[in-house]
Amino acid sequence: MAGKKRSGKSETPIEFRSQALAEALEKQDVAAVALALRHGNTVVPLIKPGPRDKPLDGGEVWTYRDVKTGEVALLLFSDAANKPENLPPAVGLQSPAWLRSFLKRHESTITTVFLDIAGPHPMQASPTELLKALDA
Repeated sequence: MAGKKRSGKSETPIEFRSQALAEALEKQDVAAVALALRHGNTVVPLIKPGPRDKPLDGGEVWTYRDVKTGEVALLLFSDAANKPENLPPAVGLQSPAWLRSFLKRHESTITTVFLDIAGPHPMQASPTELLKALDA
């Protein structure tokens, strides 16, 4: 499927999605979201993309900092097509191990994690809650 594109608001490769996470968010099923995050990849917005031939080789993840409060949010997506247009255009596909490592490294900085913040079925959790889910 590499290289195939889906129609819609984004011309992102079809592999930049997690069907399991999308279904769990649609049901608002916390246990299913945890399972999807533990066993599947997650789409993240990037400031600087990784090498084109290595989509799992990171790049620099974009986080949102509220200018009024200084609080930092990590945005995760079940599908690159759900990423709002006003975020950086590049996306990365990250593994459960990467997510666990990133959250542990930045747990004291990140105040909340939003999943599909612009919908269709948004959820949010603290980094601590997500780490517990990933380690369960």
